[in-house]
Amino acid sequence: MEHTLCIFKPGVIERRIVGEILSRIERSGLAIVALKMQQLTQSQCQTHYAEHQGKPFFNDVVRYMISAPVVLLVVAGIDAVTHLRRLCGATDPRQSPPGTIRGDYALEIQNNVIHASDSVASAAREIKLFFTTSEIRS
Repeated sequence: MEHTLCIFKPGVIERRIVGEILSRIERSGLAIVALKMQQLTQSQCQTHYAEHQGKPFFNDVVRYMISAPVVLLVVAGIDAVTHLRRLCGATDPRQSPPGTIRGDYALEIQNNVIHASDSVASAAREIKLFFTTSEIRS
């Protein structure tokens, strides 16, 4: 069983659509094996998005991610990384078809509602950044 990290960005909580997105993930066949709401620190965000440091959008993304609490999840299933990314849709919501999370809920690329790990290696690194092994159910 593969694990991946999912983050509902601040706008999801502000717009009160946490339950809708959780439901979509569960209905897709993925299992939620860890879940918490947390206010991220600047350091956590900078570490999480380290591969984007130096890019023009880096500071804006960090600022947005620490502006309000986020919901952090560890999701499990067969090919969970690919499955969740397909469910999320393209990073740019204008390129995400209806029926995907970003296609239905995202308003702009930087505040695109949801983060999903892009590889098994990234998922392992990201999960360790936000969860201890005792917080994960499986």
